[in-house]
Amino acid sequence: MNFSEKLKEIRKKEGISQEQLAERIGVTRQAITKWETGKGLPDVENMVIIAEIFKTTIDELLMDSVKKAAPEMSVYTSETVYDIDCEKHFDVNIGSAATIMLSSGDDEKLHVKLSSETLENLGSMFKIKLDDKKNKLDVVCLNKNKLSRYEAEDSLTVEITLPNKYSDVCEIAASVKLLAIKNLQLNRLEYDGDAEQVLISESSGSLEFTGKTDYDITVDKVTGRLDINQWKAKSVLHIPEENIVNVIDKGRKCNVYYVKEGKAIECENVSDSENEISISGIFSELVVDLLRKTT
Repeated sequence: MNFSEKLKEIRKKEGISQEQLAERIGVTRQAITKWETGKGLPDVENMVIIAEIFKTTIDELLMDSVKKAAPEMSVYTSETVYDIDCEKHFDVNIGSAATIMLSSGDDEKLHVKLSSETLENLGSMFKIKLDDKKNKLDVVCLNKNKLSRYEAEDSLTVEITLPNKYSDVCEIAASVKLLAIKNLQLNRLEYDGDAEQVLISESSGSLEFTGKTDYDITVDKVTGRLDINQWKAKSVLHIPEENIVNVIDKGRKCNVYYVKEGKAIECENVSDSENEISISGIFSELVVDLLRKTT
């Protein structure tokens, strides 16, 4: 069940109208309709408010595996599992999808699971092609039926589980609405492409995002480096203020701004940690949104 369906279900279960929910969040009723029809996602602040209203978590709203769909709603799946016996550099090309969920697993296997609530013949529509080259494994999701980018971004979820024991570097090329990274343990992840929203939690290793469109990234903690490389684009990075690290401008005519509770603030680098956040590229902006301290 995707976010739009979950939101509609829990709102109705609690007996709250769209107008009442909109008033409690501080948005218009049209915004609620947009979210419930899958035409957009709330920003992180509104997502937090929604989770608080319904006494749940953002993880449960966006990327948990609990299925609360009605009995007549089927979820179609197709999974590829491949044994890994040595440390690998994973080069993954997904193309377009609604969601990519990326994590590490305890077994010595690569898992790529495709799922959809509307695409019944997933196994014949998509094929996972593997090309094993000693210490590198190429993984390509082939769109055999030439499903359009817009159809794929409305209907396809891709879950990738890397073997924790043998994962070194992972490169991913894709275009998605949501990139969810949780419990990922590797040296470096390089993501090249579009992602309207990125959620990173309980993960370690350096991360790099390269794209020509805006990113909205939420991270609980930076371990290593978080590099954002963009051309004429804007990124908003939400991070708990107690976990902020040095922020470095490495780009050409790029700007870094800080906000807290919706207001611009001045902030100086004081951390002597080896961990850092950087913005690079040309004519790009990085807005660092410092989330209030957790209690």
